[in-house]
Amino acid sequence: MKRFVSLLLVLSLVVFATSALAQGKEFFKVYTDTNSPDNHYIPSGWMGDYADLAMDDKHMDSPHSGSTCIKMTYYARRTQGQGWAGIYWQNPPNNWGSKKGGFDLTNMTKLSVWMKGAKGGEIIDKIVVGGIKGMYPDSSETTFGPFELTDEWKEYTINLAGKDISYISGGFCWVANADSNDKGATFYIDDIKFVADPTMKPEIKKAEDMPFYVYADKGSITNHFIPSGWMGDYSDIKLDVSSQDDPYFGSTCIEIEYTSEVSQGARWTGIYWQNPPNNWGSIDGGFDLSKATSLTFWARGQKGGERIEEFKIGGIMGEYSDTDSAGIGPVVLTSEWKQYTMDLTGKDLSFIIGGFCWSTNIDVNPEGITFYLDEIRYE
Repeated sequence: MKRFVSLLLVLSLVVFATSALAQGKEFFKVYTDTNSPDNHYIPSGWMGDYADLAMDDKHMDSPHSGSTCIKMTYYARRTQGQGWAGIYWQNPPNNWGSKKGGFDLTNMTKLSVWMKGAKGGEIIDKIVVGGIKGMYPDSSETTFGPFELTDEWKEYTINLAGKDISYISGGFCWVANADSNDKGATFYIDDIKFVADPTMKPEIKKAEDMPFYVYADKGSITNHFIPSGWMGDYSDIKLDVSSQDDPYFGSTCIEIEYTSEVSQGARWTGIYWQNPPNNWGSIDGGFDLSKATSLTFWARGQKGGERIEEFKIGGIMGEYSDTDSAGIGPVVLTSEWKQYTMDLTGKDLSFIIGGFCWSTNIDVNPEGITFYLDEIRYE
């Protein structure tokens, strides 16, 4: 019995020591140099097209500081068919919320990371602190991005002031996608650390300036929502956000094919453009689009006569619901590009995670359809 009690005491002390590591410190480091005893998370959470990634955390060619940095190579081959890839630095390793771990980072107010591209122009979708779910979920999720790297070292920060970071097992994460980096990307990371900076103040979400793009061109850094919310007979959809088949403007447009095979038995389908990806109201993301009075987009059918039941913005419900919704439809497309406008006057657009949506069904398109979208933006 005494042995059992002693074991519980030791385990309690270990947990307390782990959670208290960051308390009272100015810095709490994720990566400084390879094998440094100051490193507190492991880059074990490889995601998406993980076979497209190569990592060298002992790279010695011009680190930002110290003797090494991390060299990341993303080949963008879509090996797992995802079109994106990323890595989580986790504690303990490979912890997707199934293990007790992580750290209490309460006194830290920002995460600082230095990054550069091999050439410049490489696009990072986002960097993240927290966000791991599961039995032992992170206490919050905070993101920054997208952003374009230069060929010189530059500091990027995530403001954590006012955030609940009392339990963080996902200390750092980066994500990139193949559409933004169609030839792949090589970039470097160094000096990842949490900082107790007393000058940091909680961020207040500000109304975005107009125009505000949902889609401008493939991989454009001005794109602000992701077509991740596939609904209904989702297996009946083929989506190409980099189609070069007669775009209305720029070098690409969106091509959507609906095969009307009723693969999931729903007899309808559609896609939401969301922020962050796959957000059905469970994440505090989105944008304040209060300055917008309309949403405009260009659309055409492959043949003409294709019917879209509804084009829509907002309307996602959940813990973090969209503040309003609006829509137009049904719309019968022509074979020529035509601009459509959604009137948003008087709408509460202070929190929008569902930036754009379309839906249709087999009853009005029994043979399936192919249609195109371009220049989707709030004005």
